[in-house]
Amino acid sequence: MCGGAFCILNLTEMDCCGCFGFLRKPRRFPISFRGSGNRFSQELLLPDNIEDADGISYSGDSINATDSGMHRSVKRSEEILLSRAQNGLICREVPVKETWKVKLSEDENGNKMVNEYVRECKIGSGSYGKVVLYRSIKDGRQYAIKVFHKSHLVKLRVAPSETAMTDVLREVSIMKMLDHPNIVNLIEVIDDPNTDHFYMVLEYVEGKWVCEGSGPASGLGESTSRRYLRDIVAGLVYLHSHKIVHGDIKPDNLLVTSDGKVKIGDFSVSQVFEDDNDVLRRSPGTPVFTAPECCLGLTYHGKAADTWAVGVTLYCMVLGQYPFLGDTLQDTYDKIVNNPLVVPDDMNPPLKNLLEGLLCKDPNHRITLNAVAEHPWVIGEEGPIPEYLCQCRRKSSS
Repeated sequence: MCGGAFCILNLTEMDCCGCFGFLRKPRRFPISFRGSGNRFSQELLLPDNIEDADGISYSGDSINATDSGMHRSVKRSEEILLSRAQNGLICREVPVKETWKVKLSEDENGNKMVNEYVRECKIGSGSYGKVVLYRSIKDGRQYAIKVFHKSHLVKLRVAPSETAMTDVLREVSIMKMLDHPNIVNLIEVIDDPNTDHFYMVLEYVEGKWVCEGSGPASGLGESTSRRYLRDIVAGLVYLHSHKIVHGDIKPDNLLVTSDGKVKIGDFSVSQVFEDDNDVLRRSPGTPVFTAPECCLGLTYHGKAADTWAVGVTLYCMVLGQYPFLGDTLQDTYDKIVNNPLVVPDDMNPPLKNLLEGLLCKDPNHRITLNAVAEHPWVIGEEGPIPEYLCQCRRKSSS
């Protein structure tokens, strides 16, 4: 069997069958409270019966592929990233390989091949496609390849003026500039204009992700949670310093290598900004990790929402459960907005203080990630989180 890097955590006992894995991105603000527990699960899960020949599942409303809003959004992101590239602010020393030809074949054992990559097995499903484990015949290494069908991506509306294609193109554009030890690395993009296939070749992280194996009734322990949190914060501070908001921090998207290093993945709903004005309108990706200000259907600041999601993730790692979870989607959002944070009476006081700071309902008083990096519980016996000097910052400081 394949490794557990993209396996789906079984949290059905925690009444949250729609919070991990096969998620449809919300198409409306959470303020539109309607529905029951049944609606909660059905609306957020990709339907199992919509599947193409390769096993890729899709959801969403059909729209015209020439949606002008989509092109405006993608152009905007590309303009920002292009400007950074022209000013030498791309972190990568080795550019992402771009391949414009797809060759589908089989090896001598009958295994399917995409160009140089031999298919081994499916290892997961995401919001818009599947993730398949391949091995390169050139270097012998394993890679996780996201497989999409372009014709489906342009039919899926994820926001009033955006499609799934918008998200995927933005994800590629953002990942092309990133280079950090706590970020999953994009290796190659394969996009043949003469075919419907689109592939993202990613670094394969074969270890488990941060909550796998902890079980719904127990956590990972303070030591492991602290180690994982330090990596998460390091990666997210790097993203925020480059004016990128992840938008969907959660255990699914936090993979752990075989040597215990956490890498942030899945940038499908991430956004890039020109400056520190990180105001967003679009609802983030996963209900139980949504910040209170996002539940109100108003604008919100992306970095603060990411920070809240880090707090929910830490709570999950330490206690093995969600801090705010209702029986329905509406109930969940109500609890996020209104219920006080509950932690065990015997919790380590510095850890309690950190959770209270991360899960502060007022984003203006929520602890910042830079302050998290200097928090006594995070420092522990290891000291402050080392500052990562990426290539673009080395250039700008020289």
